[in-house]
Amino acid sequence: MSATPTPSPQTSDPRPARWHWGRWLSGVFAVAVVALLAWAARQIDWSEVGDGLRQLPLGVLVAGAALCALSHLIYSGYDLIGKRWTHHTVPARRVMLITFVSYAFNLNLGALVGGIAMRLRLYAREGLKHPVPAQILALSMASNWLGYGLLAGGLFLFGWLAPPSDWKIGAAALRGLGALMWLVIAGYLALCAFSTRRELSLRGHDFFVPDLRIAVMQLLISSANWLTMGAVLWVLLQQGTDYGHILAVLLVAAVAGVITHVPAGLGVLEGVFVAFLGPTLGPAKVLAALIAYRALYYLAPLSIAAVAYFVLEAKAKR
Repeated sequence: MSATPTPSPQTSDPRPARWHWGRWLSGVFAVAVVALLAWAARQIDWSEVGDGLRQLPLGVLVAGAALCALSHLIYSGYDLIGKRWTHHTVPARRVMLITFVSYAFNLNLGALVGGIAMRLRLYAREGLKHPVPAQILALSMASNWLGYGLLAGGLFLFGWLAPPSDWKIGAAALRGLGALMWLVIAGYLALCAFSTRRELSLRGHDFFVPDLRIAVMQLLISSANWLTMGAVLWVLLQQGTDYGHILAVLLVAAVAGVITHVPAGLGVLEGVFVAFLGPTLGPAKVLAALIAYRALYYLAPLSIAAVAYFVLEAKAKR
């Protein structure tokens, strides 16, 4: 579903008190997470982490890099759904390049920089007019979280993830969360299938509802991407535990990174994986795999995307 703001004659932007309280609480939570991670970092033997990195087989790194490339390729297809939906005329190869560049910057610098600002700028450079870029962006973001909800909902609902004993969230709460995710997705599919209106207005925003075929495409491509990301970590952890468990931990880490607003989930991803997998695989092995994951999935694509971005800007200026 895509949402675009409707023009309003009011120039002021009064924000409710609960919005400020939400930001304040998010900040407190982020500080608490950072403090917890700093404490955990002192408990880790970093020389063992270095040894673990050096001992990663070349074949494992090559396989991990290939899966990283596949994941970025899949994600680059997200905006092709938006192209099919809006019928704009930007060539498919250029759409995929814009999506890849935005995703790489999004991973490393946060959603506001890469996922939103850069993508909207690049589409504006291609001549797309409002509200088409906003519709593509909203559809892409919805796609990402629809696939997340489908997989996370199933894994949580059927008990693939057992929370650590010191967590306040129990297995029953995770199962309830999984059921809720599936209900939300079912509601979205029902809306896309049976809604007689393709444009809805709510609190000053216009919501554009795609048809069921587009919604199914969103679920399939996003699920494929999350599954591939899980496979990257499963390979880098050298199949130390079952794939479903690693995928479930990745999905928990992803939402934890969003809640804390830490760019690239730096430290949050590591903290969640060490909490869940450290007791069985050892913290050093887990951190070594995650460092390799960040290098292959975050930093290497960013270096390519930076070059591609400046090439796109130069072509647009000419």
